[in-house]
This record gives sequence, structure tokens and C-alpha cells, in this order.
Amino acid sequence: GAGGGTSAYTVELASDISRRFGVESLAHLTCVSSTREQVARVLAELKAHGVENILALRGDIPLEGPACEDYKYAPELVRDIKAQGDFCVGGACYPEGHPEAGGKINDIEHLKEKVEAGCEFLITQMFFDNSKYFDFVERCRKAGITVPIIPGIKPISTPKHLEILPRTFSVSLPEELVKAVRACGEDTQAAREVGIEWAIHQ
Repeated sequence: GAGGGTSAYTVELASDISRRFGVESLAHLTCVSSTREQVARVLAELKAHGVENILALRGDIPLEGPACEDYKYAPELVRDIKAQGDFCVGGACYPEGHPEAGGKINDIEHLKEKVEAGCEFLITQMFFDNSKYFDFVERCRKAGITVPIIPGIKPISTPKHLEILPRTFSVSLPEELVKAVRACGEDTQAAREVGIEWAIHQ
């Protein structure tokens, strides 16, 4: 569902990752690109292929065709998944606030709904300043959210990310990181190395 893509290859990819490479896979299912019938079918196929872990997301609005309306928000999808099998279900969270949540307080309340619906762990949106993650975890704990909160770390890999990431994902970039990447000019490899070092430091 990232960027409005669909989940057409979810089962194939998740099962191949587990079977061929021996790596525990995490299948992604999105609300906006799925009907209840599609979700039921995918869950049955995942179960048959031994895939037990699912990240339940609202997802981005599809680039082509209308969004499905069977599920409006991720908690509805989470409840449906939990009702159809013994899956370990995770959800997404946003240390800097979801752009559509209407404030960080509302964001935490929506997150509690996901956990109460059955999310057993959370994975954050990417962030580049660790203090934003730790502050977020503290707010979650104070609100009674006790499930594991896994930090989402993404290395910057091209100078274009300085423009793309804040605009597309509503994340902020520390000035120190911005300066280091800009100093690379158009040298993508150098910018990638800066991004990797920053991620390692995080």
C-alpha cells in the first residue's frame, strides 16, 4: 500500500521470504486497497503458506482506481484479521504525529484503538532524531500503550530524499544531517554513505 500500491503480491512475497531465505516475514495488508472478501482470501492463503505475522495498515490512497470502502480505519482491519486466525498483528505509529490525526493527542488516542483492537506490536514511521522516538514512546506509555514499539530506521540514500521524505511522509530532518547530505552535491554514493552512517549512529 505504500504510495498507493496494492497488495497483489503479498502472499507470494511473504511466503518466498520465509521459505527460500529462512527469514521471518511480515505481510502487509492495507484497508484502502482491500475488500473484506479479498482480506479473507489473503488470510487463508497466508495461513496455508505458514505466514503468521501481519502489519495492518490503512495504507495510502491508490494511484489508480477508487479506494475500497469496506474498511475505513486500521482498527477495523485489525479486528477482522484477529477474528480469522491466530495471526500476530502489528500496526503503524508516527512519532511526529500522523498528518491526518489532528494533533498528537488525537494520534495517541487512535493508536490506543489499534492496540485495543488486537495489535501486539507497533512499528514507527521513519524518524531521524532519536529524541522524537523516545518522547513518543514516553507519551504512549503514559497513555497506557504497553506493546513493543519498534523504531523505524531508514537511511537516506540520495540527495533527493531531503525534499521527498519531509513532503511525502511528514518527517523532519535534523539540520546537521541536511548539511552533511547537501555537502555531497549530486554525488549519490557519498550521500548514501552519509545516510548509512547517520542510521548506524541512531
